[in-house]
Amino acid sequence: MTKKRIVVLYGGRADEHSISCISTAGVLGALDTERFEPIPVGITKDGKWIVNGEDPRGWSLDGNELPTVKITPESRPVMIDPSRGKDGFFAGEPEHLNGADSNLVNLNDPEMRHTLTSLGHVDAVLPVLHGPYGEDGTVQGLLEMMGVPYVGCGVFASAACMDKHYTKIVLNAAGIPTAPGIMVDARNFTAADVLEKVETAGLAYPLFVKPSRAGSSFGVTKVEKAEDRETQQDKLAAAVATAGEHDWKVLIEQGIDGREIECAVLCPKAGEEPEASWPGEIVLDHQDDDQFYDFDSKYMDASASHVEVPANLPVSVLEDVRDVARRAFKAVDGAGLSRVDTFVTPDGTVMVNEINTMPGFTPISMYPKAWEATGVGYTELITRLIEGVLR
Repeated sequence: MTKKRIVVLYGGRADEHSISCISTAGVLGALDTERFEPIPVGITKDGKWIVNGEDPRGWSLDGNELPTVKITPESRPVMIDPSRGKDGFFAGEPEHLNGADSNLVNLNDPEMRHTLTSLGHVDAVLPVLHGPYGEDGTVQGLLEMMGVPYVGCGVFASAACMDKHYTKIVLNAAGIPTAPGIMVDARNFTAADVLEKVETAGLAYPLFVKPSRAGSSFGVTKVEKAEDRETQQDKLAAAVATAGEHDWKVLIEQGIDGREIECAVLCPKAGEEPEASWPGEIVLDHQDDDQFYDFDSKYMDASASHVEVPANLPVSVLEDVRDVARRAFKAVDGAGLSRVDTFVTPDGTVMVNEINTMPGFTPISMYPKAWEATGVGYTELITRLIEGVLR
């Protein structure tokens, strides 16, 4: 059987760059190499595409430093010709070095003349990219123009779900409840205006202030009720400024009295009915009432939390979560995969928090763990996703 050649994109310009690298290490380690030939293509933090950089298979969360895609003496720039479609991926090879030692020359210098060498026919792309410039419809749009099949949601679903504000608009229109909240422009706000908007919306404390278009809990602040208005204004303003470092569009959401339950959705072939895993829960192991599931809890501190699948809830509630997850996935026109994060309140109400169209695939990520607990192993999961888009 001829192996299908799959470009695996990783890294990228988003804050989640390093998480993409770790996810890719897991994906490449689990990929069925009897069926697929991976072509790893890294994207540096400043947006340069390369091949033959550091092998991502060796990356993990065990080191003191998060991995990043870097240009190395052996790496080569990747260039794309959209008009060539599946044959439009090329690596740049220096035309000549004029006697210079290649170790002393930046072979990725855009001023250097390159001869393009084809990376060969590409059957599909697996974009293991999290956050802006990868999970937001930008890369998806490029691949659509090239006519190259790719794993995951399309342009609309990727863009709508990257923006938590618009996710709420789409889901609410479909009759799916979300946490009450407001949007603030971090480029132009005053503390007094923010407090007034919160009070007008009737939002109850605690509040969560977050970037609308970022992931992995970057820039998220929990704001408790203060004793006086001046202190409250200052706390809200500081939280908006923190979120604004990641995105000018900032959400202020009412904290929900409920448990955060996550459900993995799988729909390898567009048009088929999506499947939902058993819902899971991230259980925080540190007994701290003020703690929430932040970046370090997710990725840097294995002792901070653990995953429980299925979540410790009545089966009827778990089935309600699965139903809401499937409905939400269809409402945003999802494809391939997504992780639908919900709140389950004490009375059993299920509301959607957010939808991640390319959820983390790290060793401690919920998406693969949820499917493993539902009977679909890691390698089988990746195989089904890729085979679903091959044509």
